[in-house]
Amino acid sequence: NCLTKVWKILRNLSEDQQRYEKQLIFEHPAFAKLCQHLLRDARRMMRGDLVFSLHAAVNLGIPQKTLLVQTLLRVCQEKLNQLDNRCVSVLAATLSGMDKDKNVSALQAGLQLLVEQRILNIRDIFILQNLMKCMGKDAPVFLKKKLEMAVLKEIDHLTFPNALRVFLALVAMNYCSVPILNACSIKIQENIHDVPFRQLVVILEACHTLQYRNVKLFSAIADYVNSTAGFWDKRHMILFLSAFETLTFHPGELMGIFAEKLTEDPEFLNLKNLLTVLRVYSRLNYVPRDQKDLFFEILESCLNKYLPQISNTDLLKAVYSLCVLGCLPQRALDELLQKDSRDELILSDDLYKEQKEMMLRCVKACVELDSPSFKKPAFVLTENFSSLVSLNLRKAREALTELLGDENMFRQNVQLPYKYHIDFEIRMDSDRKKVLPVAARDDNPDSSVQRLAFVFVPLSAFCMGTTHPQGKLAMKKRHLNKLGYDVILVINKKFQEMTNEGAIEFLKEKIYSENSF
Repeated sequence: NCLTKVWKILRNLSEDQQRYEKQLIFEHPAFAKLCQHLLRDARRMMRGDLVFSLHAAVNLGIPQKTLLVQTLLRVCQEKLNQLDNRCVSVLAATLSGMDKDKNVSALQAGLQLLVEQRILNIRDIFILQNLMKCMGKDAPVFLKKKLEMAVLKEIDHLTFPNALRVFLALVAMNYCSVPILNACSIKIQENIHDVPFRQLVVILEACHTLQYRNVKLFSAIADYVNSTAGFWDKRHMILFLSAFETLTFHPGELMGIFAEKLTEDPEFLNLKNLLTVLRVYSRLNYVPRDQKDLFFEILESCLNKYLPQISNTDLLKAVYSLCVLGCLPQRALDELLQKDSRDELILSDDLYKEQKEMMLRCVKACVELDSPSFKKPAFVLTENFSSLVSLNLRKAREALTELLGDENMFRQNVQLPYKYHIDFEIRMDSDRKKVLPVAARDDNPDSSVQRLAFVFVPLSAFCMGTTHPQGKLAMKKRHLNKLGYDVILVINKKFQEMTNEGAIEFLKEKIYSENSF
């Protein structure tokens, strides 16, 4: 009772107060006597007292390797079958916060067997979520499914506090149960104003861990943060934006609000926050329309400030992010290209060599194509990469052949300069009325000919739940425009779901309608 009472008092204090009070408790002469008394009487304690004593001892911070904690763990093993469901829940909650050792592992194994036997008789969601946390990601799949079914039976009685707990318990199990997550999400949306800041970020991170995509939930969180933006610290907003970026969710209004705050007060940006902001805005392809030049100017100025101390890898990431957005940071670019010329940028044994080479290649393409002095070329050197097309493009090739009457009316697998590739190329007259035959080589380029580039892309190339292209795809589209192509982006999954007739009609509309661009 004494230990539990101390813990109940402590848990309502702030972290700093807890640290100070724990130190006073551990230094108090009566505390050592209390621990000795508990150690001596452990095997004679009632089951509830035993479990709650272990729970309080662990939460008070008594080291796990001490004889006291290890003895309590062993006695819990001996009395495991005597524990009622409430005690099992408390024990599960305690073990989920402990490090793995011989006694913890043995107790978890015993608890798993006990849960398998009792799962059908447990009706309390609070107890179930504790068991889910304790079983963890290493639990067998059949047990995860049993726990899922037990929670689903009681889902109509789910309360808001339990919804948060169950959400995080699924993360602990590394188990994505969409029906449970959907029910939890509804409760969270209904009570969004009662969710603390840190919990909102944790929910977003949990969705990423579980690969759970719920646009309504993300929109509700983004709308709530938008409506209360005046109360959030800018660093809090960066955490939200970073969490949304990992989900590829595009909170446009929130990004606009943060961009405005950034232009008003850029001094708060340290190097870490700057790199996060660049990554988020680059990947989610967002630039404020009204303050584009000022936004770029501030980001570039902040980057210049950190040039003397920035690592080569972070310099490459920062310059790449700005280039993807269409901004060429001159000073940083000069330094980056100098390091590249001295072979300082990418080492031969670099684990991320391929990724860095790709980023550097994109940067060099941006330097040429996004330069104000670049002019649309009358002639673009191309080559057919292969006459074969992948399985997922055969339907498109057959539809184009049916629509245009001949395979000579389009090119496939076209390789362009700067390592760009398009799936199909079609040429039309200047009035966009007639499709022209495609010669084997482009020996007599005609500036009046309009070029259409069909690029089939996965749904993952767009921001979640939208047709807003992510940064890399937006950059490719921009560069293909610079090279003289009108670009038509086609979501491959949706195209494959069309009937053959539907696919032909879709392509016909895209080819002959100027609204396609």
